[in-house]
Amino acid sequence: MSPKIVELLREKYKLYKPTTYLFEGQTIGEPYSAKSLQSVLKQTVEKTGIKKPVTLHWLRHSYATHLLESGTDLRYIQELSGHNSSKTAEIYTLMSTKRLQQIKSQFDDLQ
Repeated sequence: MSPKIVELLREKYKLYKPTTYLFEGQTIGEPYSAKSLQSVLKQTVEKTGIKKPVTLHWLRHSYATHLLESGTDLRYIQELSGHNSSKTAEIYTLMSTKRLQQIKSQFDDLQ
């Protein structure tokens, strides 16, 4: 985890003093509900003016695809995403076009 994220999480912990989960819901000791997370995402999307449909699941895939495009090994992405099978994590390779565009063909060196 990046040191910047760790520091932000420490500040949040000191401020809210959660008892069970770092991000607790309305009831102390209970996690955020899926409905609350979707509501936060919806409000954020509206504030930013994004017109395309956005879901929490798409954010998960986007995060994994960005990790792949920045050079993170697929095995680590599998672990971070909680996939049991590497085959499931391989979907991110289909979503990543950046790597395909960076492949250098031997024909590029012909003179």
